[in-house]
Amino acid sequence: MSYEMMVGLEIKDDSVYTQYREAMTPILTEYGGGFRYDFKVSEVLKNEEGRSINRVFAIYCRDKESMDNFFSNPRYLEAKNKFFESSVLETTIISAYER
Repeated sequence: MSYEMMVGLEIKDDSVYTQYREAMTPILTEYGGGFRYDFKVSEVLKNEEGRSINRVFAIYCRDKESMDNFFSNPRYLEAKNKFFESSVLETTIISAYER
């Protein structure tokens, strides 16, 4: 079983966001993680939280503890600070679940 989250983002700088993905993916892999789906979205028909979304993806790790450890990893936090913060306007956690 794995732990997965569906996430919606409003990306304002796709090239910097791509650098973020390149920096964080090897770290994610260390936690048995990856991306199952990844979509660029042109139109959102319903949005309960009202945040803008132009990217949706499913991210997973081997379990919830691994996901928590990934997001608190100092190397991940460095990549997040360097690339994510300047490239993403909004973050919406659509759902989180065991798979």
